[in-house]
Amino acid sequence: MITTKELVVRPEFAVDSAVHKDLASELLGISSERISSIRIKKRSIDARSKEVKIRMQAEVYYDEPAPIEKQISPDYRTIPPNARRVIIIGAGPAGMFAALRLIELGLKPIILERGKDVRARRYDLAAIQKRGIVNPDSNYCFGEGGAGTYSDGKLYTRAAKRGDVSSVLRTLVAHGSSKDILIDAHPHIGSNLLPKVVSAMRESIINSGGEIRFETRVEDLIIKENKILGVITQSGDEVIGEAVILATGHSARDIFYLLDRKKILIEAKPFAMGVRIEHPQSFIDKVQYHSSERDPHLPAASYKLAAQSGGRGVFSFCMCPGGFIVPAATAPDELVLNGMSLSRRDSPFANSGVVVAIEEEDLTTYKKYGALAGMMYQSEIEKSAFIAGGGSQKAPAQRITDFLKETLSLNLPETSYKPGMQSVLLNELLPISLAQRLLEGIKQFGKSMRGYIQEEAVILGVETRTSSPVRIPRDSESLQHVQIERLYPCGEGAGYAGGIVSAAMDGIRVAEAFSGFTS
Repeated sequence: MITTKELVVRPEFAVDSAVHKDLASELLGISSERISSIRIKKRSIDARSKEVKIRMQAEVYYDEPAPIEKQISPDYRTIPPNARRVIIIGAGPAGMFAALRLIELGLKPIILERGKDVRARRYDLAAIQKRGIVNPDSNYCFGEGGAGTYSDGKLYTRAAKRGDVSSVLRTLVAHGSSKDILIDAHPHIGSNLLPKVVSAMRESIINSGGEIRFETRVEDLIIKENKILGVITQSGDEVIGEAVILATGHSARDIFYLLDRKKILIEAKPFAMGVRIEHPQSFIDKVQYHSSERDPHLPAASYKLAAQSGGRGVFSFCMCPGGFIVPAATAPDELVLNGMSLSRRDSPFANSGVVVAIEEEDLTTYKKYGALAGMMYQSEIEKSAFIAGGGSQKAPAQRITDFLKETLSLNLPETSYKPGMQSVLLNELLPISLAQRLLEGIKQFGKSMRGYIQEEAVILGVETRTSSPVRIPRDSESLQHVQIERLYPCGEGAGYAGGIVSAAMDGIRVAEAFSGFTS
């Protein structure tokens, strides 16, 4: 027989199968010998009381053997030589999952990626970290796997209604991720492990007959009678296909410029901007786990905070426990921050974006740019931050206590941000309305989390790329662009996703939409 039970254990017993069996037998009122297998389906941390517990949803098999679990491994068909060709612009999660789904449907994906493969990309990341040199085509945002590869790999999503989350997670497991992501409430891979997973996905695509062309930047679209026929790359080559999936991510500003220049409809969309705030991880652990020292069996603790200021949301974003702040600029004259964690999340620092919703009234002076107003607003702040940091990747920074007092920090605490910091009055660097709302929101955070406002907490600017400020409109049923036939805007850059999993699901949806449209 099989039944589902909730097992609640102390952290040290979270992976102790003998304890699980004893607890299940007690709950069922049967001897442990009758239990043949226990399979954990969901696992979460319950830190609501002083004694932290691990809650697990378990399938308990008893009085009969459990069925053999199937191995999760990549298994894709070989594309026939005459398969229809679909061009995918961008090798992020939207593009790669679209490619894998196209292969399953018997179509040939051709991915054009402006950046480099994950191995070669590391050298460009080292260059921006150590020497402040930004390669506009290969950085934390551009390259194989997209922004998620080297900026954490968090897999939690609220977009479960948009597709099959478990299918996405199983695909990642099939390509080398730990099976833990299938059961953890907030799954995470880590920037040290994701490159291997991404490389394995690339091999699946190539081995099945698909193509991935790195260092291939799209500079124009071939359109005839409102139907897209292909693209033109930076070398002048034409790449022809039956459809184009546009999965370029939220930072491909040249694509937004291209669409605007060709009078292809794009729209302004809501987004948020702000700063990164870093605390000692030991403080976050102490608050969240109600203990002076974190239990070694518990992961680095995280937090999620939200407030209101003048009718606007101020909220934590992309929180990275045991993580690092990284330079995510995509042009040499700008400064952009992001956060990441390795799989063990063992850095002594915890960082989170703290951002404010940007609305139309903030963009009044940028109205002449039309749908690109938000993007231009982003860009101006990023360039100001670059100048404030001394014309380098040094981040303008301030102790959180000094930010609230609007005084310059005479010195700054240690940080995970390798390029370093420059003491700056962030209140003056940021637009007045943004700075004021951050100030008020942080004060409210201090009331929600005692000790949040402390001398060792530092604010670094700027966190501007939370999501795309532009949406590329598409038909709700066919998922094609509302104006251009066979052009499929997709993923985070097009305004239809907000993270690895939701972008992956959107890539799958678009691949299926094209297949259904042409079958």
